[in-house]
Amino acid sequence: MSLPDSLAHHLATRFGDRFSRAAVLCEQHGKGEGFYPPAPPDAVVFAQSTEEVSAIVKACAAEGVPIIPFGAGTSLEGHVAALKGGVCVDLSLMTGIVSVAPEDMQATVEPGVTRKQLNAYLRDTGLFFPVDPGAESTLGGMAATRASGTSTVRYGSMRDNIVALEVVLADGSIIRTASRAAKSSAGYDLTRLFTGSEGTLGIITRLTLKLHGIPEAVTSAVAAFPSVAAAVETVTATLQAGLPLARVEFLDEAVMEAVNRFTGLSYRAAPTLFFELHGAPMAIQSQAEDLEAIALDLGGQDFRWTADAEEGNALWAARHKAFYAISSMHPGRQVLSMDSCVPRSRLSECILAAEADIAASSFRGGVVGHVGDGNFHVAVLVDPSDPEQMAEAEAINDRITRRAIAAGGTCTGEHGIGYGRIDFLAEEMGGAVGVMLKIKQALDPQGLFNPGKLFRAP
Repeated sequence: MSLPDSLAHHLATRFGDRFSRAAVLCEQHGKGEGFYPPAPPDAVVFAQSTEEVSAIVKACAAEGVPIIPFGAGTSLEGHVAALKGGVCVDLSLMTGIVSVAPEDMQATVEPGVTRKQLNAYLRDTGLFFPVDPGAESTLGGMAATRASGTSTVRYGSMRDNIVALEVVLADGSIIRTASRAAKSSAGYDLTRLFTGSEGTLGIITRLTLKLHGIPEAVTSAVAAFPSVAAAVETVTATLQAGLPLARVEFLDEAVMEAVNRFTGLSYRAAPTLFFELHGAPMAIQSQAEDLEAIALDLGGQDFRWTADAEEGNALWAARHKAFYAISSMHPGRQVLSMDSCVPRSRLSECILAAEADIAASSFRGGVVGHVGDGNFHVAVLVDPSDPEQMAEAEAINDRITRRAIAAGGTCTGEHGIGYGRIDFLAEEMGGAVGVMLKIKQALDPQGLFNPGKLFRAP
């Protein structure tokens, strides 16, 4: 829809040069980092406070104009596309760290703060925020998409690390979803409801987050395995033994070969695990030795571990360079990353089936994963301008995703639904999607918040 002149005039008068209808700026705000085509909004407003967000929402609601929240634009499934036009509310100027309560191990921040900015602020407190999605995303966006990443196996996802949210609702009213108490049995868990709602129920304008103590010691380790099954079994055995894995990352044989070519490293070309343990120095040394014993017992080779930070970074170099190494498999093409998560008991079979899909395709690619929680990504190299390639990649994505759902898993471990995975959500959740839609209709009766995401736009 086109923006009513009355609304444009109102927003321009209220926000001055923080309101824009410039085509270039709107184009930038209509696309994330995925392969979906841009769908620019009609205008962009940069908000600086909760009260301003409320004012924008009230103005748009009065005119029936869609509202799309925007953080850093790092999402992958079309979350920020303005599928029905409207006003994009950019929250990147809301970067206040409102308070830090070291005794409570909590911080309250505005939605435009990034993980790195928060951790830099916390540096002298002995605390840190652990959720690392692998991009410089805003914390508001991470909450909206229920983000996770490499450290989920120990610290959990955004779902597990949010204490309370401040949210602007569709009528412009402002609510707080919970207190700062460590636990509560008071009413519905609204914090969980808005976490992962992808901007379809309200706009998050403040977050109270759980913090964690910076570990006394960090040990890094790496080992190659004779098979995917042996690598996955090692992860399961390590977790069952109670070892404090903070990260455990998987790279398959194809990716390890690419890493060696790209970096000049000399890792064995085999399914490989990269580990990180957090804890007290004496305890963590013993745990690293236990980890080595488990890995070797299950066929692990070339096991190496170190408690030295610099040496640890060197061990992890292959994992850190994996994306660039995959990109180098076919110069000129782009990496398309697929996202599935399954119970660990079904992980090895799903990875092997995905590798077979790649081998039977016209693409180069491989598999990487946060295997401690069963999350894996299939990465293939495509030319987005080639319809035949994109159709083939979509067919592979369909097979991998439906296989994950059939295995008791999910269509997305961390990327979210956006509008790219709507059909998979319906297949995975069945009748529960109808319940979600009723919640959407109750909280946003005009359907103005991020229309076309999670559900088909009417």
